[in-house]
Amino acid sequence: MNLLPKSTADFGSTEYWNSFFRKRGKQAFEWYGEYPELCTQLHQYIKPKDEILVVGCGNSKLSMDLYDVGFKKITNIDISPVVIKQMQEANRLNRPEMTWNQMDATAMTFPNETFSVVLDKGTLDALFTDESTSVVTMVRNYFAEIGRVLRPAGRYVCISLLQEHILREVVSHFPAAHFMLRIVRCPEAGKGRGTEDAPNADGSSLVVFAIVATKLKNMPLRVLEVGLAGSHIERVQRPEEIIAAVAATQKAAMVCNGLARGSIAGMAEVSLDLFSPTDKERPRYTIHVLDQAPKRGNGKYAAFIVPQGRETEWLFATPAGRRKLQESAKFDRLAIVTLHRGHVYTDLEAVKAELAESVKSLAPQQVLQSASIPYLSIGAEVGRRETIHTGRSELSGEYVVEEIAGENGRLFRRLVFLSNQAVVQSEAALKMARVRGSRAPQKVIDAGYLACQHHLFMTVGVQLAANMDATGSCPIAVVGLGGGGLCTFIRECLKKTTITAVEIDPEVEQIAVKYFGLTLDARLRVVIADGIQFLADEAARGAHYSALLFDVDSKDASVGMSCPPAAFLEREVLANVRKLTGDSGLFVLNLVCRNEALRETTVEGLKRAYRYVLSYQLEEDVNEIFYCTDNDRLKEVTNWQELLRTAADDVNKLARKEKLTLEQELVDLSDFITTLKI
Repeated sequence: MNLLPKSTADFGSTEYWNSFFRKRGKQAFEWYGEYPELCTQLHQYIKPKDEILVVGCGNSKLSMDLYDVGFKKITNIDISPVVIKQMQEANRLNRPEMTWNQMDATAMTFPNETFSVVLDKGTLDALFTDESTSVVTMVRNYFAEIGRVLRPAGRYVCISLLQEHILREVVSHFPAAHFMLRIVRCPEAGKGRGTEDAPNADGSSLVVFAIVATKLKNMPLRVLEVGLAGSHIERVQRPEEIIAAVAATQKAAMVCNGLARGSIAGMAEVSLDLFSPTDKERPRYTIHVLDQAPKRGNGKYAAFIVPQGRETEWLFATPAGRRKLQESAKFDRLAIVTLHRGHVYTDLEAVKAELAESVKSLAPQQVLQSASIPYLSIGAEVGRRETIHTGRSELSGEYVVEEIAGENGRLFRRLVFLSNQAVVQSEAALKMARVRGSRAPQKVIDAGYLACQHHLFMTVGVQLAANMDATGSCPIAVVGLGGGGLCTFIRECLKKTTITAVEIDPEVEQIAVKYFGLTLDARLRVVIADGIQFLADEAARGAHYSALLFDVDSKDASVGMSCPPAAFLEREVLANVRKLTGDSGLFVLNLVCRNEALRETTVEGLKRAYRYVLSYQLEEDVNEIFYCTDNDRLKEVTNWQELLRTAADDVNKLARKEKLTLEQELVDLSDFITTLKI
C-alpha cells in the first residue's frame, strides 16, 4: 500500500493528512526515527520539568515515549481531527495528564509565553513544501506563533531533514528574532529499517538534524552554532558556514546511500574526505571506494589503511594502482584510507576505532550492520611522519620538509608543496653514519639513493656525453634543481663532470643545501634564474655544455604534460639548447606526457632541432627519457646501442666504485638496450 504523497505539496493539506491517518489506522508513523534514536538530543535540550508543546503530533509515539520516561507536562496539537481523536482514545487511561487538541500550528489559541519547549518532529518539513509566496508566508506565521507561545529562555526543538530552502529560512529568521540558534545532527535517526512503506526502505539513511532555537529577550550579538560530529559544538560567524556544513553532510550521506544500494564496478572510484570536528580546513582521512565484479572466493568488503608517508606511491596514489591493490586484496569492495599530514595518529587500533562508523557507512547493503569489517594494512603500524621544517616560497607557496618511515623501516626525507600535497617534490634516503666531530652516528643523506628512476637514465646520458667529449672535461647544465638528488648523484658518481644547476626559486636552493645534502663547490654551482632566460643568455655568450638536462615540472596540470612546461619545448628555446650542446653534445629531456597528440608534437619539435633523437620509456613510470644530438658518432642505430650500453655499464661500475650502491647493476643493460627507440 503506497502511503507516500504523489506531490510534495500534499504535505501541507488537511485532506492529505486525514486520508493518511485513516489508511494507517492505529499504526504509528515515524518519519525520522523513534524515541530511542532521538533521545540523546531530546534529553539534552528538554527536561522533565518543562511544559512541552508538540506541534503536528500526528500518531507518532514520541509524545507517549516521553511521557513514559517522566515528561508529564505535554500538550499535543495537530491539524487533523481524525488523528487527534485516535490519540485521545489511545491515551485516555494510560496517560491521563497528556492533552490532545485539534489546532492549526500557524494560528494557535494558546496565551503568550505558555510553554518552555515547542517540539516539532517533521512538521516544519511538512509545512515548508516549496518557496511560493503563500507557503513562505505560512511558515513565517508558524515561526511567529512559536516565538509568541514560548517563554523567555524557552527552546524550539525541531527534527528536520533541513532541505536548503528550509535551512536558509531558519538561519535568517531565528537570529533576527533574538534566538540563539544551534543545528546538530541526529546520527541514529533516519536509518532505514526496510519496512514496506518506509521512505528509505532500501536500507539507506536519511540525514536527520535537530534545530535548537533558544528564545532570549535581547541578544546584541547573534549566536550561531553547529554540531555535526559527535558531541563537538562549534560556534560560527556566518549563516553561510552552517549552510555549507549541512550541505556537505547531506552530500556525503547521498554518496553513502548510493554505495549501499548498488555496485560501482566498472565505474570510477568514489572518494570522500573526512575532517576532524575541530579542524575543518585540513582533511584527516581520505577514503577511496572501489568495486569490482563479484568473484568466487572474494570477500564482500574490507578497508585498507595506507601507512603514513606511503600515500604518494603509485599503488596508493593513482586510480590504476588502487585498482591493482583491490585485485590483489581479493574483495568485491575495498575502501582505501590515506592519512594526511599535519595530524597525530596514535596507533593502528586508534585509527581503526576512529574510522569504524565511516567505514561501516560505505559498506554494500549485503554486509550486515552487525558484521565485523576486516581492516588490512602493511604490517601492524600506522606509519610515522615527522615534520622537520615548514616554510613558504614566494613562487610555490607553503611547503613542508618531513621524514617518513618507509618499507622495512628505512627513513626518507621529503619536500612537499602544500598546494599539491599528492606529489613529492623531492625525496632523499637517510642513513646512519659517523660525522666528523660527532661521537655517535648521525642521520645523513644517502647520495647513492635516486628517488626517481628516470634520474638514473638521465645519468647514463651524462656519461654518454662524457665518453664522447674529446676534451676530457664534461661541463653539464641541469635545468630544475628540486632537492638536488640528481645533481648530487651525478657529482658523486661521475667525477669528470662540473655541474651548473638552474633553479628559479631561491628558497628551493636553500632547502636543498640545508635538508637534502646538496654540496656547492667548484664542481657544483646553482644559478638562480628563469630556465628559459638562462638558456638564451648562455647561448648569447657562446657557452658550451657536453650535456644539457631538462628535469623541470609544469605547474599547469591541465595541458596533459606535467614535465617540462610547454614553453620549454618551443622552437626558439630548443634552438638555444642546440647552440649550447653544439655538434657533439647531448640534450637529455625528461618528458611526462599523457596526451599522445602532444607527445607527437614534442617529438617533431625535437627532430627539427636535432638530427638524431632516441627515447627510452620507463617500465614502471610515465616518464620517457629523450636523448638528442647531432654527433655523427650516433648516426647508426648500432652505434646508439653500443655507446649507450657502454655508458650504462660505466655508471654501474662507477656507482659501485664510489660505494653509492651494493647492487651488481643499477641499470638493467639488456632491458635498457632492447627498449630504446629511435
